[in-house]
Amino acid sequence: MMELLSSLNITESVIQFMLINAILGLSIYLTLYTGMFSLANAGFMAIGAYTGVILTQRLDMPLLVGLVGGMALAGLIALPIGLPVLRLREIYLAIATIGFGEVVRILILNFDPLVSSIIGQDVLITEGALGIKRIPKLTETWHLILFVVLTSYFIIRLHRSRFGRAMAAIRQDERVAANMGINVVYVKNAVFILSAMLAGAAGVLSGHLTRIISPDGFGFDLVVNILAFAVLGGTSTFVGPIVGAVVLTGLPEVLREFRQYRGVLNGLILMLMIVYVPGGLINPAGWSRLWRRLRQGRRDDPDPDAIRTTTEIRRPEET
Repeated sequence: MMELLSSLNITESVIQFMLINAILGLSIYLTLYTGMFSLANAGFMAIGAYTGVILTQRLDMPLLVGLVGGMALAGLIALPIGLPVLRLREIYLAIATIGFGEVVRILILNFDPLVSSIIGQDVLITEGALGIKRIPKLTETWHLILFVVLTSYFIIRLHRSRFGRAMAAIRQDERVAANMGINVVYVKNAVFILSAMLAGAAGVLSGHLTRIISPDGFGFDLVVNILAFAVLGGTSTFVGPIVGAVVLTGLPEVLREFRQYRGVLNGLILMLMIVYVPGGLINPAGWSRLWRRLRQGRRDDPDPDAIRTTTEIRRPEET
């Protein structure tokens, strides 16, 4: 198995980044499943990454403490952000959450001089645009596998619970869900917090894998990538974003010989999926519709011989 992956340029480090991106895919899956087009995941990932790294590198804490701390702070910040922002819908919610991510990135970029001006002495915490370097490499592959498995199990149990049914009802129609007695504000904010905590966990694990974090790594490009995981894999099931993350992370390595066309190929694949299978790779109903369309197209294609025969039959009657 490893020999096959090696022949495709899929090394252990690539698998680790696949798993990191799978966690990010699951984080956006929760909000999309509830009908919230939130793109704040990159911002929460940055919060988790810097919190976890500061706890482990500066305070000499173990990785577990950094992981819990990063997830906790991301969740705490999501609470006051979600209350006003989640009143928005669709594209307005997306724009507001993108703005939140940019605010987080700029605050991290200017955190040291801002705090220094407030307390009156120089501090060096986030280290500005240079970022934090020489981070201890504490993340291992089994950590990531275990986290993805536990998160997947949690989501499965969540879907089967009353809370999960409330999430699905809100996605279908928020007003009807409210009339049925569902506390829409509570459910949406709880899901937003859970999504933020997953993104924060991805940030902590990623920071202790790459050994360097900087504000530029949590910009708009990351927002687009996270959304692409859900678009490619689909959101009809939690497996979709995981598959989307694995494919989009591994595809550039498999197509390394065509690295100059990497962006074009990724964009082309996404465009074809949106046009022909809008539900994503893990969407049996979408594949069934595509197969029916293809079969219907063959059935509707005119047969030249049949056309010629029909013409020959009708011509004497017309005369």
